[in-house]
Amino acid sequence: MRILIAEDDFIGRRLLQKFLTRFGPCDIAVNGMEAVDAFLVAHKEGRPYQMICLDILMPVMDGLKVLKAIRDIERQKGIAGKECTKIIITSAVNDRKTVSESYDSGCEAYAWKPIDFEAFQKVMEKLGLIDS
Repeated sequence: MRILIAEDDFIGRRLLQKFLTRFGPCDIAVNGMEAVDAFLVAHKEGRPYQMICLDILMPVMDGLKVLKAIRDIERQKGIAGKECTKIIITSAVNDRKTVSESYDSGCEAYAWKPIDFEAFQKVMEKLGLIDS
């Protein structure tokens, strides 16, 4: 599984990367525009990401805009259903409006920081990204 971690906080990136590298190679984006660019390059190379961990509060382009942009790109490319990248929001923002907007925009899961990695792994299993 190929993974993109879009997180501007160094410690948050390192923790996610340390946890996720056992499931596959992890690329890093430190702002929202880098995340969209990485997503596009991965598709151009024919090696799309199966999962993106996406922070909400990032510089240049926030996570909700990134989520919407990725879903728009997938629609334009005719990517649908199981072929879509699984996007898990990883954020300290946990107000009802933001969580609701994230799901409405197409995320598959929302993990609050600090991340409970045991629960995170169960979400990955539920999404069919890894075996239990």
